[in-house]
Amino acid sequence: MRILITGASRGIGAGLASKYRDLGHDVIGTGRSVAAQIQLDVTRPASHSEMAEALGETALDLLVCNAGVYLDKGDDLETGFGADIWAQTFATNVTGVFLSIQALLPHLRRARSSKIAIISSQMGSDTTAPGGSYIYRASKAAALNLGRNLATDLKSEGIAVGIYHPGWVQTDMGGGSADITTDEAVSGLIERFEALSLETTGCFETWDGRAHPF
Repeated sequence: MRILITGASRGIGAGLASKYRDLGHDVIGTGRSVAAQIQLDVTRPASHSEMAEALGETALDLLVCNAGVYLDKGDDLETGFGADIWAQTFATNVTGVFLSIQALLPHLRRARSSKIAIISSQMGSDTTAPGGSYIYRASKAAALNLGRNLATDLKSEGIAVGIYHPGWVQTDMGGGSADITTDEAVSGLIERFEALSLETTGCFETWDGRAHPF
Protein backbone atom coordinates (compact mmCIF):
# COMPACT_ATOMS: atom_id res chain seq x y z
CA MET A 1 0.00 0.00 0.00
CA ARG A 2 1.27 3.48 -0.86
CA ILE A 3 0.46 6.08 1.77
CA LEU A 4 1.03 9.83 1.96
CA ILE A 5 0.95 11.52 5.37
CA THR A 6 1.02 15.29 5.80
CA GLY A 7 2.73 16.70 8.86
CA ALA A 8 4.88 13.58 9.19
CA SER A 9 7.94 15.21 10.75
CA ARG A 10 6.80 14.84 14.38
CA GLY A 11 4.06 13.67 16.72
CA ILE A 12 1.25 11.49 15.41
CA GLY A 13 2.31 11.97 11.79
CA ALA A 14 5.84 10.73 12.46
CA GLY A 15 4.46 7.84 14.48
CA LEU A 16 2.10 6.80 11.70
CA ALA A 17 4.85 6.99 9.09
CA SER A 18 7.21 4.87 11.20
CA LYS A 19 4.59 2.23 12.03
CA TYR A 20 3.40 1.91 8.44
CA ARG A 21 6.99 1.47 7.25
CA ASP A 22 7.51 -1.23 9.87
CA LEU A 23 4.45 -2.98 8.44
CA GLY A 24 6.06 -2.95 4.99
CA HIS A 25 4.11 -0.17 3.33
CA ASP A 26 5.48 2.50 0.99
CA VAL A 27 5.17 5.76 2.95
CA ILE A 28 5.64 9.31 1.71
CA GLY A 29 5.90 11.85 4.52
CA THR A 30 5.56 15.59 4.04
CA GLY A 31 6.66 18.47 6.24
CA ARG A 32 7.76 22.07 6.11
CA SER A 33 11.44 21.35 6.75
CA VAL A 34 13.89 20.61 3.97
CA ALA A 35 14.58 17.26 5.68
CA ALA A 36 11.09 16.00 4.81
CA GLN A 37 10.70 13.45 2.00
CA ILE A 38 8.48 15.95 0.25
CA GLN A 39 8.56 19.53 1.43
CA LEU A 40 5.01 20.81 1.89
CA ASP A 41 3.74 23.96 3.54
CA VAL A 42 0.01 23.26 3.61
CA THR A 43 -0.77 27.00 3.88
CA ARG A 44 0.79 27.69 0.45
CA PRO A 45 -1.27 26.69 -2.62
CA ALA A 46 1.85 26.58 -4.78
CA SER A 47 3.42 24.08 -2.38
CA HIS A 48 0.55 21.66 -3.01
CA SER A 49 1.06 21.93 -6.75
CA GLU A 50 4.77 21.26 -6.30
CA MET A 51 3.99 18.19 -4.19
CA ALA A 52 1.59 16.78 -6.78
CA GLU A 53 4.12 17.37 -9.54
CA ALA A 54 6.87 15.65 -7.54
CA LEU A 55 4.66 12.56 -7.21
CA GLY A 56 4.31 12.24 -10.98
CA GLU A 57 2.05 9.32 -11.92
CA THR A 58 2.13 7.77 -8.44
CA ALA A 59 -1.09 6.11 -7.28
CA LEU A 60 -2.03 6.67 -3.63
CA ASP A 61 -4.02 4.12 -1.64
CA LEU A 62 -4.31 6.27 1.49
CA LEU A 63 -3.95 9.99 2.18
CA VAL A 64 -3.70 10.98 5.84
CA CYS A 65 -4.35 14.69 6.38
CA ASN A 66 -2.57 15.10 9.69
CA ALA A 67 -0.83 18.50 9.53
CA GLY A 68 -2.33 20.85 12.10
CA VAL A 69 -1.66 23.63 14.59
CA TYR A 70 -3.09 24.67 17.98
CA LEU A 71 -2.03 28.30 18.28
CA ASP A 72 -4.64 29.66 20.70
CA LYS A 73 -3.96 27.21 23.53
CA GLY A 74 -4.34 29.09 26.82
CA ASP A 75 -5.43 32.37 25.21
CA ASP A 76 -7.50 34.74 27.31
CA LEU A 77 -10.96 35.76 26.06
CA GLU A 78 -10.41 39.46 26.72
CA THR A 79 -6.96 39.82 25.17
CA GLY A 80 -6.23 36.73 23.05
CA PHE A 81 -7.54 35.04 19.91
CA GLY A 82 -6.11 37.61 17.51
CA ALA A 83 -7.21 37.79 13.89
CA ASP A 84 -3.78 36.62 12.75
CA ILE A 85 -4.15 33.41 14.77
CA TRP A 86 -7.58 32.77 13.25
CA ALA A 87 -6.09 33.17 9.77
CA GLN A 88 -3.05 30.97 10.43
CA THR A 89 -5.07 28.22 12.10
CA PHE A 90 -7.71 27.98 9.39
CA ALA A 91 -5.05 28.15 6.68
CA THR A 92 -3.46 25.03 8.15
CA ASN A 93 -6.29 23.04 9.73
CA VAL A 94 -9.00 23.63 7.13
CA THR A 95 -7.77 25.15 3.87
CA GLY A 96 -4.60 23.08 4.09
CA VAL A 97 -6.61 19.87 4.38
CA PHE A 98 -8.77 20.78 1.40
CA LEU A 99 -5.84 21.80 -0.79
CA SER A 100 -3.98 18.58 0.04
CA ILE A 101 -6.98 16.50 -1.00
CA GLN A 102 -7.66 18.60 -4.09
CA ALA A 103 -4.05 18.38 -5.29
CA LEU A 104 -3.83 14.63 -4.71
CA LEU A 105 -7.19 13.57 -6.13
CA PRO A 106 -5.61 12.46 -9.44
CA HIS A 107 -3.23 10.21 -7.48
CA LEU A 108 -6.03 8.80 -5.33
CA ARG A 109 -8.10 8.11 -8.45
CA ARG A 110 -5.26 6.03 -9.91
CA ALA A 111 -5.56 3.48 -7.10
CA ARG A 112 -8.08 0.66 -7.36
CA SER A 113 -9.78 1.79 -4.16
CA SER A 114 -8.43 4.62 -2.06
CA LYS A 115 -9.10 6.29 1.26
CA ILE A 116 -8.73 9.71 2.86
CA ALA A 117 -8.27 10.03 6.62
CA ILE A 118 -8.71 13.48 8.15
CA ILE A 119 -7.33 13.99 11.65
CA SER A 120 -9.83 16.28 13.36
CA SER A 121 -10.62 16.30 17.10
CA GLN A 122 -13.46 15.79 19.54
CA MET A 123 -12.90 19.49 20.28
CA GLY A 124 -14.65 20.15 16.96
CA SER A 125 -17.82 18.33 18.00
CA ASP A 126 -20.94 20.31 18.87
CA THR A 127 -21.41 17.94 21.80
CA THR A 128 -18.10 18.95 23.41
CA ALA A 129 -18.19 22.60 24.41
CA PRO A 130 -16.47 23.32 27.75
CA GLY A 131 -15.36 26.75 26.54
CA GLY A 132 -12.03 28.21 25.46
CA SER A 133 -9.75 27.31 22.55
CA TYR A 134 -12.27 28.97 20.24
CA ILE A 135 -10.04 29.06 17.18
CA TYR A 136 -8.80 25.48 17.38
CA ARG A 137 -12.31 24.18 18.13
CA ALA A 138 -13.79 26.11 15.20
CA SER A 139 -11.10 24.89 12.82
CA LYS A 140 -11.59 21.26 13.81
CA ALA A 141 -15.37 21.63 13.46
CA ALA A 142 -14.78 22.96 9.95
CA ALA A 143 -12.45 20.04 9.14
CA LEU A 144 -15.16 17.64 10.33
CA ASN A 145 -17.75 19.33 8.12
CA LEU A 146 -15.34 19.31 5.19
CA GLY A 147 -14.73 15.59 5.58
CA ARG A 148 -18.43 14.77 5.79
CA ASN A 149 -19.19 16.61 2.56
CA LEU A 150 -16.19 15.18 0.72
CA ALA A 151 -17.38 11.72 1.72
CA THR A 152 -20.65 12.40 -0.08
CA ASP A 153 -19.03 13.75 -3.22
CA LEU A 154 -16.28 11.12 -3.53
CA LYS A 155 -18.29 8.00 -2.72
CA SER A 156 -19.36 7.54 -6.34
CA GLU A 157 -15.67 7.50 -7.31
CA GLY A 158 -14.91 4.72 -4.86
CA ILE A 159 -12.95 6.97 -2.48
CA ALA A 160 -13.85 6.60 1.20
CA VAL A 161 -13.36 9.47 3.66
CA GLY A 162 -13.10 9.11 7.43
CA ILE A 163 -12.68 11.76 10.13
CA TYR A 164 -10.91 10.85 13.36
CA HIS A 165 -10.29 12.02 16.91
CA PRO A 166 -6.77 10.78 17.72
CA GLY A 167 -7.22 11.03 21.48
CA TRP A 168 -5.45 13.37 23.86
CA VAL A 169 -1.94 12.32 22.94
CA GLN A 170 1.42 12.86 24.64
CA THR A 171 2.96 15.01 21.90
CA ASP A 172 4.29 18.58 21.77
CA MET A 173 0.72 19.68 21.11
CA GLY A 174 -0.98 17.45 23.68
CA GLY A 175 1.58 17.82 26.45
CA GLY A 176 3.13 15.32 28.82
CA SER A 177 0.01 14.91 30.96
CA ALA A 178 -2.15 13.71 28.06
CA ASP A 179 -4.14 10.47 28.32
CA ILE A 180 -2.41 8.20 25.81
CA THR A 181 0.98 7.67 24.21
CA THR A 182 1.74 8.30 20.56
CA ASP A 183 2.12 4.54 20.04
CA GLU A 184 -1.38 3.90 21.42
CA ALA A 185 -2.90 6.59 19.21
CA VAL A 186 -1.04 5.39 16.13
CA SER A 187 -2.01 1.73 16.59
CA GLY A 188 -5.65 2.66 17.08
CA LEU A 189 -5.75 5.02 14.12
CA ILE A 190 -4.21 2.45 11.79
CA GLU A 191 -6.95 0.02 12.78
CA ARG A 192 -9.57 2.69 12.06
CA PHE A 193 -8.09 3.47 8.64
CA GLU A 194 -8.01 -0.22 7.77
CA ALA A 195 -11.70 -0.57 8.70
CA LEU A 196 -12.76 2.47 6.65
CA SER A 197 -14.84 1.54 3.60
CA LEU A 198 -17.47 2.98 1.30
CA GLU A 199 -20.05 1.57 3.71
CA THR A 200 -18.63 3.65 6.58
CA THR A 201 -17.50 6.69 4.60
CA GLY A 202 -18.24 9.95 6.39
CA CYS A 203 -17.68 8.37 9.81
CA PHE A 204 -16.37 10.38 12.77
CA GLU A 205 -14.59 7.98 15.09
CA THR A 206 -12.22 7.99 18.03
CA TRP A 207 -8.81 6.37 17.89
CA ASP A 208 -10.12 3.38 19.84
CA GLY A 209 -13.07 2.64 17.59
CA ARG A 210 -15.98 4.49 19.16
CA ALA A 211 -18.39 6.44 16.96
CA HIS A 212 -18.18 10.08 18.05
CA PRO A 213 -21.23 12.38 18.02
CA PHE A 214 -20.96 15.12 15.44
